[in-house]
Amino acid sequence: MKLVRFWQEGVERPGLVDNDGEVRSLASIVDDIGTEQISPEGLARLAAVDIAGLPLVKGEIRYSVPVATSRKFIAIGLNFADHAAESNLAIPAEPVVFTKAITCLQGANEPVMLPRGAAKGDWEVELGVVIGTAISYVDEAEVMRHVAGYCVVNDVSERAYQLERGGTWDKGKGCDTFGPVGPWLVTADEVGDPQDLDMWLDLNGTRMQTGNSRTMIFGVAKILSYLSEFMTLEPGDIVTTGTPPGVGLAQKPPRYLRSGDEMRLGIEKLGEQRQQVIAWHPKR
Repeated sequence: MKLVRFWQEGVERPGLVDNDGEVRSLASIVDDIGTEQISPEGLARLAAVDIAGLPLVKGEIRYSVPVATSRKFIAIGLNFADHAAESNLAIPAEPVVFTKAITCLQGANEPVMLPRGAAKGDWEVELGVVIGTAISYVDEAEVMRHVAGYCVVNDVSERAYQLERGGTWDKGKGCDTFGPVGPWLVTADEVGDPQDLDMWLDLNGTRMQTGNSRTMIFGVAKILSYLSEFMTLEPGDIVTTGTPPGVGLAQKPPRYLRSGDEMRLGIEKLGEQRQQVIAWHPKR
């Protein structure tokens, strides 16, 4: 299944995407897509719904974050061998972990706003994993049964904040709008092997990133099991798993985001995103 949350006429609603790519409303079945709906029992109930009997959503919509109940947004850095090579950095011995602020989460196609004083905004197409049931000290052999599904993530970054302001990477990773997720959550059974998915990102129509999740240094199972040693991953939490080569920082010379740029990105089986880059402005 492809589960989706969307705005229409000022109201946020749950839905799913049918085999023709059309959004159908789940509002008569569930109130939202949250912890209950992405549990194994909840997914089984939704899978039994007659999709053809659900009303088609007509008119313009805006995609929301696919799951309503995310409390953590955990990210893995330098997790593609080819990306580490382009960055001239050693392969890490253990996963590099940082957090993206929950407040940076937004729908797949919403504008990305550069923070005030930004100088080195960057893009990163990534495979996001959505947790379905709690994970704490779970072995690699068992951990994948806790996954509800997968989604596209753009791990937008401000490299100057990340690398030149001292301390952790978090400073450049959690700015408002720096976490586009979606457009939908694709359930694990529909995706199959998460370690064989093509990934890409275009900037202003030019291909910048091309990769495949098979070049991950640490696969999804390893990442989730590893994280479970340090924290409990809860239903709805999002783990984003690293990016393939082609980021702006690695261009020669580096190419950073500017107001007016357009990013378009996608992952095989998981859909596409498109964001317009805008300059910072105070929240209205």
